[in-house]
Amino acid sequence: MIRFRSLGSGSSGNATVVEATSGITTTRLLVDTGFSLRELETRLARAGLGVGDIDAIFVTHEHGDHVGCAVAFAVRHELPLWMSRGTWRALGEPVAPAGLRFARDDESVAIGDLELLPFTVAHDAAEPLQLRCSDGSVQLVVLTDLGSITTHMLERVDGCDALILECNHDMTMLAASRYPASLKARIGGRFGHLSNDVAVEILARCMSARLRHLVAAHLSRENNRPELVRTLLGEKWGGPGGADIVVADPGSGFGWLQIG
Repeated sequence: MIRFRSLGSGSSGNATVVEATSGITTTRLLVDTGFSLRELETRLARAGLGVGDIDAIFVTHEHGDHVGCAVAFAVRHELPLWMSRGTWRALGEPVAPAGLRFARDDESVAIGDLELLPFTVAHDAAEPLQLRCSDGSVQLVVLTDLGSITTHMLERVDGCDALILECNHDMTMLAASRYPASLKARIGGRFGHLSNDVAVEILARCMSARLRHLVAAHLSRENNRPELVRTLLGEKWGGPGGADIVVADPGSGFGWLQIG
């Protein structure tokens, strides 16, 4: 069984807890830690967790709203810290912590009751990785911080039981926003963030009978609206009302969801 929740999902900070239980043991992974140490510990407590409940950290890429306090948290609590070599180099940390481990595209990683399959995505970071998480029977895919569709990414998303899918912006709202032209180009570019339209296309191309949980994540506060996302995704999955679609709050994320 896997359950998962977000501690925050947006430009102000991202962190997701993925928990797998075998019936005898439990493994908890933090995917990204885009907050200060104090703020992360506060958010864990709100989720009913303490720092001692976390078994490992996986950092998807080096941008501040994802890496946050990862190195300091891992050192303080003597935790394994996984990321790509490119991400580590981009961080420019002078000394590698004892728990540092390097992940690579399409090489599985076993962490207790979880098996992770990192995969590359199109994003403007040094060597970004997103994740497919499994307990051996069910599959959760975390797919945020990418700007365009690749065949490799679609293959890794296909057949999952739960999907956390970036729906960063509405293209019309972004174009009309007060953002500088350079920022608009970066967000809307092929290595930026997913628009609602591209997110819907990913869902349409990867949706299967196994999909039970759909979470829209990493919404822009300025350039998107939850009701718009629910409607657009709901036309492909869950009916026009999108009643079964969870929309992550940029500040607080979303509560526990369970697969299996």
